[in-house]
Amino acid sequence: MSTILITGANRGLGLELTKVFAGLQWRVIACCREPEQAALLKAWAGDAAVTVHRLDVGDDQQVSALAEQLAGTPIDILFNNAGVYGPERQGFDELTVDDWLETFRINTIAPLRLAAAFVESVAASQRRIIASMGSVMGSIAENSSGGHYAYRTSKAALHMVMKGLSVDLAPRGITAVAFHPGWVRTRMGGDAAPLQPEESAAGLTEVLLGLTPSQSGLLLDYLGNVRPW
Repeated sequence: MSTILITGANRGLGLELTKVFAGLQWRVIACCREPEQAALLKAWAGDAAVTVHRLDVGDDQQVSALAEQLAGTPIDILFNNAGVYGPERQGFDELTVDDWLETFRINTIAPLRLAAAFVESVAASQRRIIASMGSVMGSIAENSSGGHYAYRTSKAALHMVMKGLSVDLAPRGITAVAFHPGWVRTRMGGDAAPLQPEESAAGLTEVLLGLTPSQSGLLLDYLGNVRPW
């Protein structure tokens, strides 16, 4: 049985990805900060192939503890889905240093820490994929509207993290990619977003399952298109 570990699995795209992969008969290691509050996720965890684990991706002790708990378990796909938008106001003259650093801690540093903690489990699997939820909001080429400084810079930095992993982990046969999920109608995306979570999750799954090593280091959208840095 193939295995995927998904962070931020309690709602939005993380929950939809959990549903999709569970439906494909994968083992899903679904992680979230407060499992006791994740009613929808726990409902899906009735399947023995879906297990729910407490994980604050910004807490190194929790990351290390989970990695130790899962040691010896091959993980075909490590999906760094958990992320934050950051402070509500992100104009160039509005951000505080602490708010900016906290956004980086979750969106950029945590995925790299997860990759380091679980690299042996990924390397021991058949598919050997590390994926992170990036965004065209972090694309320098596609930035035509400015603003959103904490979110944009944290995602641009995440893209560089994934590019770096694609180089460093290539000798171990690991594919590392960043994804743009589209503008999705989630709590972060808002009600004006045109894309339903189910549609984005279905597209992301199709792209994930068709990934080849030649795509390592790319920013791909949920339809499989390459997006510019």
